[in-house]
Amino acid sequence: MKSNIRAHAFNLYCFIALPYLFLIFQTEAASQTNQTFNEELLEEVIVVSSRVETPIQNVGTAVSVITAEDIQLHGYHSVSEILRTQPGIGVSNNGGIGKPTALRIRGEEGYRTLLMIDGVELADPSRPQGGPAFEHFLTTSDVERIEILRGPQGFIYGADAGGVVNILTRTGSGPLGGSLNVGYGGFGTTKLDGNIAGGTKKTNFFISASDFNSDGYNAKISDTKLMDKDGYDNKTLHTKFGWNPTSNLNMQLVSRKSETMNEFDGCGFPTTNECLGVMNQETFKFSGKYKSERFEHLLAISNSDVDRSDAWAGSKSFSTEGHMRRLEYTGTFEMNEHLNLVYGIDLDKDKVLSNEGEILERTNKGIYFEYHGELANRLYITAGARNDDNDDFGKHTSIRVTSAYLKNLSAGSELKYRISYGTGFRAPSLYEIAYNTGPFSFPPASNFSITEESSSGIDLGVEYANDNGLVLEATYFDQIIKDELFFDLAGYSGYLQSTGNNSSKGLEFFAEYSMNSKWTLFGNLTLNDTKDQQGLQRIRRPKQLMNLGLKFSSMNKNLNMLINYRSSSDAIDELYGIGRIGLDDYEVLDFSAIFKINEGLEAYCHLENITNKSYQEVTGFRTPGFTAHMGIRLRF
Repeated sequence: MKSNIRAHAFNLYCFIALPYLFLIFQTEAASQTNQTFNEELLEEVIVVSSRVETPIQNVGTAVSVITAEDIQLHGYHSVSEILRTQPGIGVSNNGGIGKPTALRIRGEEGYRTLLMIDGVELADPSRPQGGPAFEHFLTTSDVERIEILRGPQGFIYGADAGGVVNILTRTGSGPLGGSLNVGYGGFGTTKLDGNIAGGTKKTNFFISASDFNSDGYNAKISDTKLMDKDGYDNKTLHTKFGWNPTSNLNMQLVSRKSETMNEFDGCGFPTTNECLGVMNQETFKFSGKYKSERFEHLLAISNSDVDRSDAWAGSKSFSTEGHMRRLEYTGTFEMNEHLNLVYGIDLDKDKVLSNEGEILERTNKGIYFEYHGELANRLYITAGARNDDNDDFGKHTSIRVTSAYLKNLSAGSELKYRISYGTGFRAPSLYEIAYNTGPFSFPPASNFSITEESSSGIDLGVEYANDNGLVLEATYFDQIIKDELFFDLAGYSGYLQSTGNNSSKGLEFFAEYSMNSKWTLFGNLTLNDTKDQQGLQRIRRPKQLMNLGLKFSSMNKNLNMLINYRSSSDAIDELYGIGRIGLDDYEVLDFSAIFKINEGLEAYCHLENITNKSYQEVTGFRTPGFTAHMGIRLRF
């Protein structure tokens, strides 16, 4: 207990001390001001908040952006690892890369988070809750940036989105060029990925491919007999082609194919630790965008197909297919220089095919609009509504209102106040419905008619930025889930529904300071108070998450280094037959570096968990100790 208190006190002290360090360095670095800092901030645009490009300074929602440079410098293999460096995001992993991974934004389950790549939704309707398989998305060279919308504010994508992660890949331009990356690291991990791209005023293309393999380690602590390594393989091909017939019309085709194999423990009857999971996913999106003086129209059709199967003791035991089809239209009307209207419709059709030949289908039709207003280049307001018509659960309306106000404090410094409120709903997945009406369900679940979940959330934030490279943010959030569905772990009867509210409320802090052209100090802290319908802490939701980091870039940019400290405190888990147990607090220290050998060649290394900390994110599953990765990257 005393050690936990000391750890909490140290973490809070470190973060509270950050602003004072910033002020100290502000005085020293005043003569080295970055005159373009605020201009760059004002010019940065995001898509994730409203489906259309919007200057980030005008956005009233809580958003984060991760650039390609940040992704490469951190050196993590998986998207979930780089996402957990952002405020409000927690991750639980069952034993290493490629193993089941839950990503929670502000404490909400991962299946409530919408994951997209280039606008293509990557959910799997055949999964129990229909969410994305975060464990299979790697940080390959095709990723240009990642945009994150925190909280239940993603109504414009679909009312069930409690958070949105939008991965944007590179677009080809200019002369033919590309890159090749070869890496090797601990647990027999090899990584090979490359891309080639080019473009003219009329056409462009980008093609990338990756092959990732890891021998892994014995993921499950209870596996004391076989004690084998649980490996993982991932092969991915991503292509993007663009054509601009005229200056006002552009068309794009995006396709992605991934094949993954994952070894895991604890499957079958009787239980065995010799298990293999295979997942293949193919997606594509064809879109056309036309832009006139005041109107912009985007019409797109997308498709996602998933084929999953499990095998144990060498025999195939389970297989399923999930198919998603989407037709969507998004329009923008510029009423005048101060007023815009975003509107659209979408049609989604989900289908699941099981190995018994059972077919489950559902269609959802959505229509939405959002008003964007601006006053005196200082006040920005949005207000919108969405109506969904679901085959199984009827019509539901969701809303969102946001506001951002900018205030100049002095030359080169600015304050931003923002507030947002949104509502949403999640229709039970096809799997949840089928399980409760199938042969494996029994009372009370089989007698229970499940209904949709509903959600609402508000956040208030203040942001400060100046020309000296200092950025400070603070956000308060409060959100609830009503009628949450959960699996009956006590009797294994099926899916039940809570009669009360599950809530998450807390604070998010972010700070970054470019001390000079070489050094940048950054950090974020999330304090989250989660409660289930009984008023108990929700499992695997740490009350405190923190990241502290320091980046270095040499004068000639030939050497870039980063050190990142990450901590998690006050989390609990729950085991069948035992009940609630505490998860130990932990701190992890990572280091990475990139050295530019010449104009087209660089070497990199990543040291993970330098102190070899032993900890668990999910009870009974190991996490990697000290691990080193290194490689070279060729650009041409």
